[in-house]
Amino acid sequence: MLPLIKEHITPATLEEALEIIKAKDVHIAELNANLDELCSKLKELGTKTTELSSDNQYLKFELEKIKRLIFGSKSERFVGATDPNQLLLFNLEQPKITEPSKETITIQRNKPLKHERVVNIRGQLPADLPRITEIIEPKEDITGAKKIGEEITEVMEYTPGKIYVKRYVRPKYSLPEDKGIVIGELPSLPIPKGNAGASLLSHILVSKYVDHLPFYRQVQMFKRDGVEIAESTINDWFQSTCALLEPLYQKNVERIRQSNYLMIDETPIPVLDKDHPGSTHRGYHWVYYDPVNKIVCFDYRRGRSREGPLNFLKDFRGTLQTDGYSGYDIFEHKEGITLLSCMAHARRYFDQAKNNDKERSEYVLGEMQKLYEVERIAREDNYSYDQLKEMRVEKSLPILKNLEIWLKDNITQVLPKSAIGVAIGYTMGRWGRLKRYIEDGRYQIDNNLIENSIRPVALGRKNYMFAGSHDAAQCAAMIYSFLGTCKINQINPEDWFNDVLNRISDYKVNRLEELLPTNWKPIINNQSINTVPPPVSD
Repeated sequence: MLPLIKEHITPATLEEALEIIKAKDVHIAELNANLDELCSKLKELGTKTTELSSDNQYLKFELEKIKRLIFGSKSERFVGATDPNQLLLFNLEQPKITEPSKETITIQRNKPLKHERVVNIRGQLPADLPRITEIIEPKEDITGAKKIGEEITEVMEYTPGKIYVKRYVRPKYSLPEDKGIVIGELPSLPIPKGNAGASLLSHILVSKYVDHLPFYRQVQMFKRDGVEIAESTINDWFQSTCALLEPLYQKNVERIRQSNYLMIDETPIPVLDKDHPGSTHRGYHWVYYDPVNKIVCFDYRRGRSREGPLNFLKDFRGTLQTDGYSGYDIFEHKEGITLLSCMAHARRYFDQAKNNDKERSEYVLGEMQKLYEVERIAREDNYSYDQLKEMRVEKSLPILKNLEIWLKDNITQVLPKSAIGVAIGYTMGRWGRLKRYIEDGRYQIDNNLIENSIRPVALGRKNYMFAGSHDAAQCAAMIYSFLGTCKINQINPEDWFNDVLNRISDYKVNRLEELLPTNWKPIINNQSINTVPPPVSD
């Protein structure tokens, strides 16, 4: 056969075959190049699909947050599915019938006397409330009747606050032998030559900043009581009161700067700006809270830049607890300052991720719930700082170690822009600060205490809309500082304002700190009575 094949192969035929093979090789090379290009494009499409899927997850997460903010419940309460105390609404499994155990129960109760009518009492009224007694005699003729008892029914009534005029009458006397004329000394008034007393000013301040009643609404309320006060007059009273309280506010600032453990947060406040008529400027109240000595201080700044806290805390040395705002990161590298983060903020991300990844979210929420259970027990049993630290090391530290391992294992298994990815990324990025609270019993697990101090500002924004100027915003910061400190020390703010406004004009500057809510001793019957415990020293 081979000789026959060789006879048919001519040089021309061989050359043609080589050309065909060469052309095939070129075609194969082109196909390979096209295949490589298609693989490259397919890889790009896969990457793009992953990015689009991640963006889609992120947008769904943001949309869910907006819907929840507008329409949904604000509660972040979490009850795990395995909680033995949680009953199922629809239990589809047939319950097992077991023989019930028997127990003997002994009950002792007071047996009603014969003919005694049992009255359903919904609650005893406070004994210290003043009583006005109204005696209602029977309509029948009781001539010659003998009284055998009486029934007493108590109901609470309310009399709206009334404005009254306090007159200071100071008789003048001419001393004998031409020794001159004497007159009683007029006590110092909160507003010199003004006609507003301390109690009225206190009521106006508390009505606006606690009850969130703008001045114009208070004007309408006073008018219903027959007293017409111009809104401009109330504004003037407010400014004069703030000027009177300014030195005391500076003492409050000094006290907060002397602390070595502070919580920080910020909240916006719209402010009318004379440089831009018809529009509002977005200012910020920076809030500082000392949870050990229970002092609150608001500081108004025109922006949210880090310059605000840097300036306020330029000489601060100690521990700062903040949320996740990046503006606080500057303190990480400042000498003498240690940063803590807020566990509640990290928890919030996992709460928002429940619809995205239920299993992972509920695992973390369950572990964090264990951490908060330790804090609850210590709070209810009044643990000392040392006892709390010891308990955290024993019970909270193992939970934190296991949670850290879980976060590291799962961060690579989720899309970075998904809700669960954002939650894990946020928590991992601040993990060192989050777990640092176990190092000292004074430290709190979260920033919730300072957020409670900020809440009145958020409520106020919905009522009086904006501050009239930057100076008015700073005055509001001053009032919020006093109100926040009164609230956390369980002091009636109206009583505090009333007492302090009556006394501050004559108080010695070097003793002014005694009037701060944490040190306040109200004057009752010309005697100083301490109604609050002394502040805890650092």
